Amino acid sequence: MSDLREAGMRSKAWPFEEARRLLKRFDKAPPEKGHVLFETGYGPSGLPHIGTFGEVQRTTMIRRAFEVISDIPTRLVCFSDDMDGMRKVPENVPQQEMMQENLQKPLTAVPDPFGEFDSFGAHNNAMLRRFLDTFGFEYEFISATEFYKSGRFDETLLRCCERYDAIMEIMLASLREERQQSYSCFLPIHPETGRVLYVPMKEVNAKEGTITFDDEDGREWTLPVTGGRVKLQWKPDFGARWAALGVDFEMYGKDHSTNTPIYDGICRALGGKAPEHFTYELFLDDKGQKISKSKGNGLTIDEWLSYAASESLGYFMYQKPKTAKRMWFDVIPKAVDEYHQQLRAYPGQSLEQKLANPVWHIHHGEPPESGMVVPFAMLLNLASVSHAQDKEALWGFIRRYAPEATPEKNPDLDAAAGYALRYYEDRVKPFVSYRAPSDKERAALEDLAARLAAWEGAAEPEALQTMVFAVGTEHGFEPLRDWFKALYEVLLGASQGPRFGGFIALYGVKATEALIGKALAGELTAG
Repeated sequence: MSDLREAGMRSKAWPFEEARRLLKRFDKAPPEKGHVLFETGYGPSGLPHIGTFGEVQRTTMIRRAFEVISDIPTRLVCFSDDMDGMRKVPENVPQQEMMQENLQKPLTAVPDPFGEFDSFGAHNNAMLRRFLDTFGFEYEFISATEFYKSGRFDETLLRCCERYDAIMEIMLASLREERQQSYSCFLPIHPETGRVLYVPMKEVNAKEGTITFDDEDGREWTLPVTGGRVKLQWKPDFGARWAALGVDFEMYGKDHSTNTPIYDGICRALGGKAPEHFTYELFLDDKGQKISKSKGNGLTIDEWLSYAASESLGYFMYQKPKTAKRMWFDVIPKAVDEYHQQLRAYPGQSLEQKLANPVWHIHHGEPPESGMVVPFAMLLNLASVSHAQDKEALWGFIRRYAPEATPEKNPDLDAAAGYALRYYEDRVKPFVSYRAPSDKERAALEDLAARLAAWEGAAEPEALQTMVFAVGTEHGFEPLRDWFKALYEVLLGASQGPRFGGFIALYGVKATEALIGKALAGELTAG
């Protein structure tokens, strides 16, 4: 056994822990289909959000960890439930009236309100695939519409007719009494209106593979369950899909966790083996509410990528998947800087430490070098005080701080400078609020300005930080963080900021002295 495999079998990183649990599934025999199948599901009822990407990202991390500890081939399928009926119109799409007219139709039968694709489902599928492809995920995409209509699901649907009573027994036990009266695991697609019908079955004929039902107008219909004329309710569909594809692993959000016994039971009733599961906590918006595709209340994939490289999003996804996390614009700078901290640490780590480092999982064991000699948070503050309009203005400060850095040698820093300018303009500048210093703070700032005026040494961040510390201590700030909070609020118009010694070194000793002068003269609060 190689050193890497041995380390993977010992690693406490959560992807390796999940991979080892999955490997136990094949203790007695390898999978008959010849590979381990990972699946991730996507409900394209609204525009894709970052949580959707997170499922693929995290599943891929477990898949790569599995490939370290096992020689069994793997596949990853991304399955889109695009045949689901559109139950409500998403709030964040155009042509609301047209969308309203197409309620209850399968998402792939609803016209695209953006006018770009054959259907709303196809539009949302394309948005998801575009990002997954951009990020370089290795996956196979399956459309539920294609899966049903092509006949690939027919054998399982016919088995659903045969095992109808067993499936209904599982489902009815989970439903309220009034819902039990009208429930069926089969949802016919009306031959005339094209709408997905939620109606009880009058007959399920296992021999003929048909269902009989009355539509909303009381007309009786008999349809074959095959060929995309009928679909399954979403909970039975989950389990039936596992059985049809032979899924070995699927993760989903905590909101699905109570349904796990239902999914598993239906999979087994159809002759399949229930997969291994991983339940993750949900993402929250800025108000602490669950992110919803239909509400569009979270960050979109495109919004994150407007302000930071995709690797920072991968880092955010790696962190504590079983803990609910607030996902809003203000988490982006922290994710960028922590990602680069981990990149810088990686080369000096032991093999065990590398496998526990998020960047190993983000980059499949081959992380790049970091060229971020200036933290993203510092670039934001620099953009704020310098009023820089373009990257070249920021590079003027960066070259003085780190003469060896160039846009060519440090492309990640160059990209981050552009992201920082955009983030500052959109997410910081509208909320900047300077305040006047108190008498105590004024005295300390005057002292700091005098020491900067007398500074003769090199602009070394640690030496400058020590000097700033000394000013705060000598002026009686207790706790000392109150001093730094005052610096941020008075000089930067923000509630928090960077290590101030590093900021002085980057912005310049004389420029910082001048900034303090402006604050003491009331020029910053005057706008």
